[in-house]
Order: sequence, then C-alpha cells, then structure tokens
Amino acid sequence: MKTRQFTLLRCRREGVEAVAADTARVFGRHTHEQFGVGLIARGAQKSASGRGVVEAGAGDIITVNPGEVHDGTPIGDGGRSWRMLYLDPVTVDDLVSDVAEGRTASAFEFTAPAIRDPRLAILFRRLFQAMTCRDAGQDGLEADETLLLFLGSLLRPRSEGRPSVPAAIASARALIDDDPVSPVTLTTLTTLAREAGLSRYQFLRSFARATGLTPHAYLMQRRIHRARRLIGRGMRLADVAAASGFSDQSHMTRLFVRSFGMAPGTYAKALGSA
Repeated sequence: MKTRQFTLLRCRREGVEAVAADTARVFGRHTHEQFGVGLIARGAQKSASGRGVVEAGAGDIITVNPGEVHDGTPIGDGGRSWRMLYLDPVTVDDLVSDVAEGRTASAFEFTAPAIRDPRLAILFRRLFQAMTCRDAGQDGLEADETLLLFLGSLLRPRSEGRPSVPAAIASARALIDDDPVSPVTLTTLTTLAREAGLSRYQFLRSFARATGLTPHAYLMQRRIHRARRLIGRGMRLADVAAASGFSDQSHMTRLFVRSFGMAPGTYAKALGSA
C-alpha cells in the first residue's frame, strides 16, 4: 500500500513492521515505540538524536531505539530511499530471552545510529526479504534465524553512564504518560510545572533538555503512538481520534503523516484492519 512513496509491507512475523520508502520528505523531531533498523538504498540523509548528528548514505545501516527523539533530512535534491524494520520490544524480548540472562529488551540498545558494514548490509537484505516474502511454502524459521543473528550483531547492554531524567521532570512526564488523552488547557503547563516544582519557563526548558521534546510535542507523540496501536486493533479511525485525545480526525491525520509518512487510513488498509 503506497502513499507519498511510502509502502507498508506485510510481515511474516507478528510484532514486526516493514516499510519501504523513497522520498524527499523532511521529518521533524519524533519518536517510535519500537526498535527500528534499516538500510539506505539510495541517496543520503542527515539525522540528529541524543546520540549526535550523523549522516548516512547508500549501503549504511541506520538504527533508532524506542523513545529516542530523532529527525531526518535528505542530503541533496534527489531525496533518499530506504528499507526499515520496526520491532515491538516484546518481540525483541522473545528473541533475546535465551541469551540475555533474564534481561528484557529495555536492558539493550542500538549504540550507533549509522553503521557502514557491508556484511551487516547483506544480512539486512536477507532479513528484509525473509520478513516480507509472500511464498506460502516458506516457513518463518529463516526469518527468525536471520533476525536473531542480526540483532545479536547490533544490540548492546544499555550504558549505565547515560544521564538519567531528573526526578522532578520524570514525575511530571509520568502525569502525561498516565493520562495522555486528557484535554489540553491553559492550565496544563502550570499543573506540570507545579508537579516538577519549577516555574513554567524553567519547566519548559528543563523538560525539553531532558526529553528532547517540549511538553506539548511529547504529549502529541504519546497520542499518536496510542492511535497507531488502536488502528492496529481494527478500531474505526474516527473512534481512534477521539480515544487518542485528538480534537478531530484531521488533526490526528496531520500528526500521523508527520511521524510515519503515511495517513492513518493507508496504515489501516496495509494492516488489513480497515
């Protein structure tokens, strides 16, 4: 299913989404709930995240961790094309459980946002093909084997030295996480700042510095992720918008396209839930 050169492909494994993209679109700062790993097929892009600003060109592996704020800008006028797999953390849990000594996916991370490694590029092409193959006679063994080998080459134990979110900001962020669909009013920022024990200005700056997003942008990301999950469950789009806290379906659509490159209706059809 295509929209603006984005294709969401059916995957052989539950908990994995495959995307093929060819676009000059500029992506603003956003997050994903899943682990993301892909390969640039043509062109190049620049991306900024908590791991720094990097450039990735044709043949480079690209990665993103759950909740990691990042953006994406094409380099040059020709845009870029890439293939991407997004893996739910529970899927990664299942794959790493036998070698992780009881640790879950949250204990692991991708440490490099861009990697030049021809061997990994070949392995990713095999993985993407195995995940999206429509041959009914092929079982999922090859896909799982290749996925496990690929993740084993990239995932590393999460660094203990990474700065943690200050407790005051974490407490305010938890208010958003606990109820992301509450109406946003003029008092929302005041309430969050009070929870953090800061002035509104101090809170705004501290929250953005700690999370990479303003409180409002963070809230919108929480809502759009909720919308994606509800669409996957087959809920009607108008109901998804209301249940995710959006003022209307068009508001949800604008933010969905901004984050995922495709409209909610297209996403639903590709999943077979519309």
